[in-house]
Amino acid sequence: MISAIYDRRSIRKFSDTPISKEDMTEIIQSGIKAPSSKNRQPWKFIVVQGKEKEEMLKAFRQGIAREENENALLPQSAQHIPAAKYTVDIMESAPVAVFVVNSLGKGIVSELTPEERVYEICNIQSVSAAIQNMLLAATEKGIGSLWICDIYFAYAELCEWLNSEGELVAAVAFGYPNEFPQARPRESFDEVVEWRG
Repeated sequence: MISAIYDRRSIRKFSDTPISKEDMTEIIQSGIKAPSSKNRQPWKFIVVQGKEKEEMLKAFRQGIAREENENALLPQSAQHIPAAKYTVDIMESAPVAVFVVNSLGKGIVSELTPEERVYEICNIQSVSAAIQNMLLAATEKGIGSLWICDIYFAYAELCEWLNSEGELVAAVAFGYPNEFPQARPRESFDEVVEWRG
């Protein structure tokens, strides 16, 4: 698994080769095996492909258009809208998209008590561990992936389209890579690690 960690890349160009249901099942099973706070396992995975993907992309594009013109959820992030549009194009080329939901989530606009907020943070950590497991399992199989947070530019529309209880956290595009990017620069070990004792 160490080699998968070092080899994993964010893929933005996919071939049109389909992914077998068996491979996607194993990838998602890897997510389900992630650790979770108090073993709550607060995840749900919604796999979107084929004609369903067209409807999802339509909702995504409608949300971005709304974000540009009215009722923006992220008004101070307008400079990132072109990148969000590019993300939709990437998702269109990927054979499979998986939407990851915090099944116990309260929603991003909910008012939370301090205790509810801690639960929310712990559940999102758990969901994130599941996503990372899926990315590494995909890498191990030669399948590329892209962890997508641009969903928040179309959050209301995607949530309505998904029609699922819980809090949408992220999406992941999966497909066989049509590019092999170099590793992105990382901060040095000494910059991010502090030893005590």
